Amino acid sequence: MTQFPNQRRQRAFLSQFSITQLHLKNPWVVAFFSFSYPGFGHLMQHRYVVAIILILWETFINRMANVNLGILYTLLGEFDKAKEVLNERWLILYVAIYMFGIWDGYRSTIDQNKQYVLADREDATMPTITMGSWDMNYLDKKKPWVALVWSALFPGLGHLYLHNVIFGFFIFIYTVGICYLGNILLGIEYSMWGDFVKAKEVLNMQWVLYFPSIYLFIIFDSYVTAVEQNKLFEKEMSHYLRKKYQNPRFKTPI
Repeated sequence: MTQFPNQRRQRAFLSQFSITQLHLKNPWVVAFFSFSYPGFGHLMQHRYVVAIILILWETFINRMANVNLGILYTLLGEFDKAKEVLNERWLILYVAIYMFGIWDGYRSTIDQNKQYVLADREDATMPTITMGSWDMNYLDKKKPWVALVWSALFPGLGHLYLHNVIFGFFIFIYTVGICYLGNILLGIEYSMWGDFVKAKEVLNMQWVLYFPSIYLFIIFDSYVTAVEQNKLFEKEMSHYLRKKYQNPRFKTPI
């Protein structure tokens, strides 16, 4: 059910738990994040169901095929050990879904950009506030650096600040799981004490190698999302003032 059923396209949708919006995105950036971690490109597009399916599939199939360990040993130059740990039966299943995530992220970004341009030219109406029994959500100005700092402290917090509750809650729980399985926090504790040998012993690298992709993506996406939500707020205000206060006989420069 759309918030404005009489218009052909929407620029944004507000629910109690998230702000879904169309904005121009670089298809290559989306493809890159889909390459670094299947599902992340779709998170950038706010396609949460597809994104969660791809992320959970990546977690399962990567673990079964030991892809991260194979990457680690390859980077260390231990190619024979990389061959030993890789499970070829699962690895073949990994490739198809991995390539699909990259291709679909790139393709759908181009389509979404076209939809945004058309909606912007139609001057589509934008929602400003929604309320329900669980929560309330509204357009307002956010500080991108605040979203970045909270995301840097722990993935998911920046998106909760931006009121993307679905995204923020999922990535928060997912990151907690990765930290637990990889013993990342324990490794950080030993590193802070200067016991680097013990830190290396406790780390489970199969899970640890997920963390850099998650961490960098969440910081980047929270900052970009804050910037785009601010643009959406300004566009809604401009739309309202033009409709309510601008003289209808005013001749625009173009």
